[in-house]
Amino acid sequence: MSGAAAGYGLNSKRTEEPPAARSRSADSTWQVVFSSQFRRFQSMKIYTKTGDTGDTGLFGGGRVQKDDPRVEAYGDVDELNAVLGLARAVEPLPRIDEVLVPMQRDLFSIGALLATPDLEKMHNHLAKANIDDQRIRDLERAIDDCEKELEPLKAFIIPGGSRKGAVLHVARTVCRRAERRVVHLQREVEIPPLVVIYLNRMSDLLFMLARVANVLTGAGEVTW
Repeated sequence: MSGAAAGYGLNSKRTEEPPAARSRSADSTWQVVFSSQFRRFQSMKIYTKTGDTGDTGLFGGGRVQKDDPRVEAYGDVDELNAVLGLARAVEPLPRIDEVLVPMQRDLFSIGALLATPDLEKMHNHLAKANIDDQRIRDLERAIDDCEKELEPLKAFIIPGGSRKGAVLHVARTVCRRAERRVVHLQREVEIPPLVVIYLNRMSDLLFMLARVANVLTGAGEVTW
């Protein structure tokens, strides 16, 4: 992959740091967060029993049933985030993994947005996470950069190949499901259009990353 493809411009701060600097920065940030939040986290319990009757709380107040379309939507986004974590863990490929981590951060913000009934607060979640038109262009540029490294697509690709590629194909399908859930939710409540656009581009990028992973690992592709 080219240098541009390797970075993909998806860092949440949109600046590129050397790996060592990123490591020091991450360690420093964690230390600050851990020390400042430790007492609050100490008092939090994993099980609250508040959801034992089948409902759950939303950000900003209010409770809904656990099969509510809103919960289904952010639940699928959470599942997508977990599958991306699996993709990073199953067969490390730094050039791909560096693309996945910023997207995982974006998904946390999108999940928080979907769990927030207040439209103004939804937009605030997007703004704080830098999920905007520029981020969509970043995804599109990443797709274009991947395409330069691959043979032209002339047939449907059968999901599989390397472990990395196979999990990324699974991530793509989960992303499509999350997109469908959000589209369904939009029929009932107002959701910023950028959410569906982001998930749509993300699924395309995951497809391309699955193909790139199979090239990098020498697994090749099987066509239909």
